[in-house]
Amino acid sequence: MKFAKIILAGTSALVIIGSAASAQQARTGTITIVDRIHNTVAIKPTQTGTTGANTGSVAEEFKVQDGLALDAVHAGDKVTFSTTEKDGIPIVTTLQKQ
Repeated sequence: MKFAKIILAGTSALVIIGSAASAQQARTGTITIVDRIHNTVAIKPTQTGTTGANTGSVAEEFKVQDGLALDAVHAGDKVTFSTTEKDGIPIVTTLQKQ
């Protein structure tokens, strides 16, 4: 029983660490929509993997972190961005034109 608790605790720690690391990983994509009124953007991730893969074919919509200005970006801009998730809502934490 004690061994199972140790394994469970270790696994939980790895999941939390892994989630935090992937949440802050820089990604690239193309902005498809900028909604300055609702403070959201839609970004189509850059396709990765083998030719013909269906990865990155659909734009993802994100809320933009408070304080992050959208004045410098427009639909069609290629960007590097990082995201996190709060209460199940994906949030862009950094956004930079390439």
